Amino acid sequence: MYVDLGAKQLLAAEKAESKIAVEIKSFTGRSDVDDLEKALGQYILYQDILIELEPERILYLAVPNSIFDDLFEEPIGKLLLRNHRLKLITFDPKQEVIKQWIIPS
Repeated sequence: MYVDLGAKQLLAAEKAESKIAVEIKSFTGRSDVDDLEKALGQYILYQDILIELEPERILYLAVPNSIFDDLFEEPIGKLLLRNHRLKLITFDPKQEVIKQWIIPS
């Protein structure tokens, strides 16, 4: 089921009795950092909308595992994780499987 927030790849689902929404990003633009900036802006927008419309739903950003390895091992990505800015899912786009759930504590 899709959550109607004007996003083509924002999926709504349930995970272990939790309601979640997942914004899937493929990072196919000119620059991974540009794609990350756009993804962060959308993540914040969707998160604020969900707080109003479905406050029980938790938002995740899904990124290919290769992007996670490249961007989130760098200082900017480590900063985002350290500051608990994102709930992330990493996935293998070829196998179409989730690799990691990264949830700030």
